Amino acid sequence: METVVVIVGAGPSGLATAACLSAHSITHVILEKEDVYASLWKKRTYDRLKLHLAKEFCALPFKPFSPDSPTYIPKDMFVEYLDEYVATFNIQPKYRRSVETASFDEVDGKWKIHARNLESGEVEVYVAEFLVVASGENSAQNVPEVPGMETFKGEMIHSNQFKSGLVYENKDVLVVGCGNSGMEIAYDLCNHGAQTCILIRNPVHVLNKEMVRIGMTLAKYVPILLVDFVMVTLGWIKFGDLSKYGIRRPKSGPFFLKATAGRAPVIDVGTIGKIKSKEIKVIPNEISSIKGQKVQFENGAEKDFDAIVFATGYRSVANDWLKDYEYVLNENGMPKNEIPNHWKGTNNLYCCGLSRRGLFGVSMDAKAIAEDINKVVTAKMGEKSKLL
Repeated sequence: METVVVIVGAGPSGLATAACLSAHSITHVILEKEDVYASLWKKRTYDRLKLHLAKEFCALPFKPFSPDSPTYIPKDMFVEYLDEYVATFNIQPKYRRSVETASFDEVDGKWKIHARNLESGEVEVYVAEFLVVASGENSAQNVPEVPGMETFKGEMIHSNQFKSGLVYENKDVLVVGCGNSGMEIAYDLCNHGAQTCILIRNPVHVLNKEMVRIGMTLAKYVPILLVDFVMVTLGWIKFGDLSKYGIRRPKSGPFFLKATAGRAPVIDVGTIGKIKSKEIKVIPNEISSIKGQKVQFENGAEKDFDAIVFATGYRSVANDWLKDYEYVLNENGMPKNEIPNHWKGTNNLYCCGLSRRGLFGVSMDAKAIAEDINKVVTAKMGEKSKLL
């Protein structure tokens, strides 16, 4: 099958790109491995999740959230929003298509994409002038290898399998990871009566949602260093010195770290209060080994746990199938070019939603990609018309 653009992935990045391409009347195909769009949101998120950013920073192109919707959109409402988005823009992904290889043909200057139809088992070949990697930052779970983890007698899951702390009442649970997911899961576990420990090894900034909203608004008008000064000051006023509780602040500011390293601040949902009251215990040491139900830490301490939740993030798997990834990605499957030019590669290869800027970044990427493709297509049409 030949088309102008192939988009790999039907998460918010792929959907946004499709809508923007449709606005320019550019034909495209979306290939999605799962049997539904936005599978991460529909299948692998915990129950209490809300968007961490205010709604004005989370809307996809051409469809703002309704004025009467809450400032911070709950997961179920966001899924409904995505359903409406797909219906509004008549987005029709090809599901159960697992892309196995994608390579650039130097002879005809086009991309050849081989995708296995998981229903029929057949390999389908797609030829496109443009290829958009929209498979996301969260393609595959990232779980560290720990000596002896195969001997663990309890439940061991990644955060994308966690739904609610309700089933962990009166159980000893260790949460590994102190990002937003880890902190919120620890809070949910504690609220449902679990004896909760959280492993916090790396320094993190802790803010609340309104601080982040203020910071993102300020960042439109003033330098990041000034925004960070305000945010760090507000964080100190709100939470005080957290080092006594095992939480260290990084030397660089929260917005600087987000822009340069993709490290988001922790947006507190109540976890810090639980840590201060000692309802949630902080463990500042890495796991050295696991034996049965006993988890041993680097400082020699050990403790029995009934369950371990690895809130250790995700990784991009684009490099597994994108054979000529170096046109736009580095060896880790992330953009090789710095923001704001991260989304564009060479030989008509693009990436959407890999800037570590959440849904706000997704919308910016999708618009830029569609506009760039439209310029190329329009220019070629103009050249052809001159020859006629």
